[in-house]
Amino acid sequence: MKLTGRNALMQARAAYKKAFDTEKRKLFVCAGTGCIASGSLKVYERLAAVIKERKVLCSLELQEEPGHPVGLKKSGCHGYCDQSVLVLVEPEGWLYTRVTPEDVEEIVEQTVKNGKAVERLAYRAKDGALILNRDDIPFYKKQTRVVLGNCGKIDAESIKEYLAVGGYGAFEKALFDLTPEQIVQEVTESNLRGRGGAGFPAGVKWGQVLSQKASPHYVVCNGDEGDPGAFMDQSVMEGVPHQMIEGMLIAARAAGASHGYVYVRAEYPQAVSRLRTAIRQATDMGLLGEHILGTDFSFALTIYRGAGAFVCGEGSALTGSIEGKRGMPRVKRYRTVAQGLWEKPTLLNNVETFANVPFIVNKGATWYKGIGPVSSPGTKTFALTGKIENTGLIEVPMGTKLRDIIYDIGGGIRNGKKFKAVQIGGPSGGCLTEADLDMPLDFDSVPKAGAIIGSGGLVVMDETNCMIEIARFFMDFTKRESCGKCVPCREGTKRMLEILERIVAGNGRAEDIETLEDLSATISKTALCGLGKTAPNPVLSTLNRFRNEYEDHIFRKKCTVGECQKLRRIYIDPQTCIGCGKCAKNCPADAIKQQEKVLEGKKNAYYIVDESKCIKCRACIDGCKPGAVKEEA
Repeated sequence: MKLTGRNALMQARAAYKKAFDTEKRKLFVCAGTGCIASGSLKVYERLAAVIKERKVLCSLELQEEPGHPVGLKKSGCHGYCDQSVLVLVEPEGWLYTRVTPEDVEEIVEQTVKNGKAVERLAYRAKDGALILNRDDIPFYKKQTRVVLGNCGKIDAESIKEYLAVGGYGAFEKALFDLTPEQIVQEVTESNLRGRGGAGFPAGVKWGQVLSQKASPHYVVCNGDEGDPGAFMDQSVMEGVPHQMIEGMLIAARAAGASHGYVYVRAEYPQAVSRLRTAIRQATDMGLLGEHILGTDFSFALTIYRGAGAFVCGEGSALTGSIEGKRGMPRVKRYRTVAQGLWEKPTLLNNVETFANVPFIVNKGATWYKGIGPVSSPGTKTFALTGKIENTGLIEVPMGTKLRDIIYDIGGGIRNGKKFKAVQIGGPSGGCLTEADLDMPLDFDSVPKAGAIIGSGGLVVMDETNCMIEIARFFMDFTKRESCGKCVPCREGTKRMLEILERIVAGNGRAEDIETLEDLSATISKTALCGLGKTAPNPVLSTLNRFRNEYEDHIFRKKCTVGECQKLRRIYIDPQTCIGCGKCAKNCPADAIKQQEKVLEGKKNAYYIVDESKCIKCRACIDGCKPGAVKEEA
């Protein structure tokens, strides 16, 4: 149904809201990538089958007219990935965790038919307390879900349900009530800062594009999100794709653009699928394409799938990739706002930035600045992963303390271990330690600690993590992902990785620390793009905060936490050894020999390990039944 005119859109929104409200009970099965991997689609299919068998009046798709009293939906990510598969029951707000297809019949009988909670599927606190309501669970309690507010609470593939909860209302306002200049002014006053990592004021960028005389203008959404462990933008594209599209429509209206691109990495097939569905739905309804809602404004969207190159998260490499070129940064003779895609003025923001815009236009800059610090207002989504009790996708006000995220939302460190550090900002970021737990996470505070917020990845580490190995991991990633265009990044990261690999292998040299610092300084100053300039950050931050670990590895040939396998010592306890020789037979390096002398009270000679030959493969340990072969850090 193609809508023409403002009234038609308002009537459609009212009709779908009425139909949505008619569903007195809704089951939202999480269909984010994480829950799908855990079997959520099987849970959904089983629910649909059992509901049909029991002859329950249920809608699998929102109707234009009020439908059945029960609605079964595939939603976006609920966030609490550690507890998947998740099923949310509304309006009660009950959250069922770790749901399997075997639980479905009980859910249908108890909840769908009789309105009673299945308590055994509800969340249990550490003290055993039952928590039925999602918002009362500690993981959710300190969150402020704005961008993710509807993610998990509407059908991820339904434009009707997005309209039912007020969707495209901000675009309607921007199209009929505001001039492009007024839109730019509202976004500027809100002080929305780009969520892609740099934190540049979005309104300033929008105004710069609007002021350009050259034409045409383009709007580009960066959905490349290449940081290890990050999945914030992915979840928005999968769970509320229309919200991002609405933000892009408002941006296009503000910037005078008639065509836009969504750049999505190839590793996000579910996001691509749902974006395609959303674009088709919006086009069919007249919200994308020519003469939108009967006006002179036109805007078309194209999805461009990247090949998975980390460097294409950088603006000029991204636009070059869309143009069909190899994704490589260019020398910044001019900015993207002036000459971006096909050397035309281009408004480039990331997914989360665009997803914030509808709320700012609808509720105003003053409302938005009321969340978080004035210099970095609004909320920020983070992917919380690593050695922490509660992993998943979270959204908190800017300025939230790291302590609140780690211990309240995250539930603390797993297995009673001690918190050591958190890597923030991915390969371009740095590590924060216990001394930073009370530091507010915002665009101004985090850089003072030698790190960046980046796109929002938080990888938590405990006392068993070796920080040199962490630095090596991220440097290996950066080296592999370097586009190779500039020497500092191409050769510098390779040299740094070689040094780190030598250190964790126990072959570190006295001059290695100084060399790493010199290389870091050179790369940071001379690399072509921002990704190259920030490549040494994980090394610099670990050197600054865990220098003693580098010194232990280099001078004492010891990994204090015992993670670096090649620095562990394998030996044979002569009192336990029975002289069977199995360890020597299993050793691929011929590093185990029989000791000639026999200990007093023993019949056979025992075996010893030649440490100069030992490759730490542990074949001897795995094959020793009496446990005589031992390992120490």
